[in-house]
Parts: sequence; C-alpha cells; structure tokens
Amino acid sequence: MTMDLLELYQQASDWTVGKVAGTKDFDATTPCDEWDVRTLLNHMLETQNYFATTASGRQASPPSPHPPELLSDDPVADFERARTNTIEAFDQPGVIEKTGPSLAIAAGDQLLHGWDLARATGQDTTMPDGLAEEVYGMIHGRFTEDERKGVFKPAVKVGADASPQERLLAYTGRDPSA
Repeated sequence: MTMDLLELYQQASDWTVGKVAGTKDFDATTPCDEWDVRTLLNHMLETQNYFATTASGRQASPPSPHPPELLSDDPVADFERARTNTIEAFDQPGVIEKTGPSLAIAAGDQLLHGWDLARATGQDTTMPDGLAEEVYGMIHGRFTEDERKGVFKPAVKVGADASPQERLLAYTGRDPSA
C-alpha cells in the first residue's frame, strides 16, 4: 500500500488527535527520555508548527529538546489547529515537491509520538492499518548512525516475524514489548 504524503499525514495526525482527546494525566512519564506528557505534547505542537511554517516558505527555528509551553486549556483544539495549519501549508500547489521529505517526517513524528502518548496514558497503542508500514518504508535505512543521534535512540532488536508496527517502533529505539 502506498498513500500520498498528505493522506499519510492526515491519517497519522487524526489518530494522534484521538490520543490527545483521551489524555487525562499530563504529568505521566513517557517513553521519551525526561519528558512528561505535557512536555511531549508541547514538543509535538512545536514540531508541527515548525513544519507548517517552513512549508509556507518562512524561516523557523528547529524544534528544541526543551519545548516552549504551547499547550492551552484545550489540548484537542491546539492539536486540531496545528494539524489544520500543517495540512493547509502542504496542500498548496508545488509545496510537497519543493519541501522534499518533510511532510513524511511530520507524519512519522505524529504517528510515533502518538504511540508515545498512548503508551504513557494507558490508551490503545495499535496504529491504524498500513500507517506503520508506510512510515517504516520511508525512514528505514535513510539515517546513518550519526544522523540517528538526537533523533532516535539506538534500534531495538526484534524477530523476523515482527509486525510493521513493531519494526517501526524498534527502528526508532522504542521497545514494542515494553
């Protein structure tokens, strides 16, 4: 299955917004080192704002390991707004062609951090059919070990019979069995 990048982002971000809606404990620890749920959500908002801004042709600072407080009293509205801004920015004629793989990275970021959020908050972590396979196919083998530093933890070994979701999680340094 191969979907276009905008569809991939829409589906990944839609799934993640559902996880945001199910979040009750913003102080829970996450699989992301040193981040609680609130910090993870702020990172996710900062990252999506970065992608939307750069896709619009404006300069933006890359996301920080110490994200600013962007989360309001209505996290779902915050994520819907960031999602809409990203979709609108990339849906402009020629933007996806000019920005290269950035929308694929934005979709992967949504999917992986959506899983982190679901794991941290006790929600169902099963990614929608086909999305893990799509994202894994776009990122697997595309990073050198040096490039992985600061982006992913070291890969986790999984068996040959691992599902696409398990392979994606393991490649990005997440333990699918934890």
